[in-house]
Amino acid sequence: MTDVILPDGPELGAGGRGASKMFFANKPAVAGLIMLTFIILMTLFGPLIYTEDPSDIIARPFQGPGAENAPVLGTDYLGRDVLAGIVNGGGTSLWVAVIAASMIVLIGVTIGSLAGFYGGWVDSALMRFTEFFQVLPALLFAMVVVTLFGPSPFKIAIAIGLVLWPQIARLTRAEFLRLKNLEFVKAARAIGSSDFRIMFRVMFPNALPPLIVATTLVMGAAILFEAGLAFLGLGDPNNVTWGLMVGLNRQNFLTAWWTVTFPGMAIFFTVLSFSLIGDGLQDAFNPKLRGR
Repeated sequence: MTDVILPDGPELGAGGRGASKMFFANKPAVAGLIMLTFIILMTLFGPLIYTEDPSDIIARPFQGPGAENAPVLGTDYLGRDVLAGIVNGGGTSLWVAVIAASMIVLIGVTIGSLAGFYGGWVDSALMRFTEFFQVLPALLFAMVVVTLFGPSPFKIAIAIGLVLWPQIARLTRAEFLRLKNLEFVKAARAIGSSDFRIMFRVMFPNALPPLIVATTLVMGAAILFEAGLAFLGLGDPNNVTWGLMVGLNRQNFLTAWWTVTFPGMAIFFTVLSFSLIGDGLQDAFNPKLRGR
């Protein structure tokens, strides 16, 4: 029996090389990548280098940076090392963001691809379901989920995933609606490929560029959500995160600015790095800009 060759869509190799070249020519995007790389390395290897336990009380409370016998970035309201909290808290914040983003992409791509591929009543039903989640106050809904099921990092990630997936679903639906009437998809139908094969081998790879961009932005949003929940007192007190540090010390901001400023800067630069990378990827995957 002769093997049937499945059309895989347009050749993306040259476009991928062009996108990579354009991304690295984008200075803000490269700066974001360098920042994010530094932050990831800090969260991975920082606790091995700076071994101070962020939960230990090591000095008098509210010792500022540079004070005698004080840690590098000072101490918080209990006398804990602020630098140790930043170094150790980044891992939890990024882990929550990765789990949440994975859940967001999984739910969003599944619902969006089914809606865009099948259309009709399937599209209508799935989009009404999506709109139900989209009109809910996202932070309030996440707070309810965390309150009901507990503030562990995994449950916080699940709560964030449940409120942020609609935007990925709508983006995926739009891409599948655009792709399903193109010639290479019609060719796959003509040779008898299954719907699943057409959706995830033929169409999904060609829908990836905007989804990759959206995922980077979702990562930043997830970190902000985690910080917001921790700031409101819904974080896990047994796991140090940047948002929890800001939340616990917010009442002392005017008298001990360093206890809020430094973890706040860690959140800011992490979210900024994802935003810069996302903008760079968006420009790199834009064929009009690549053609200049």
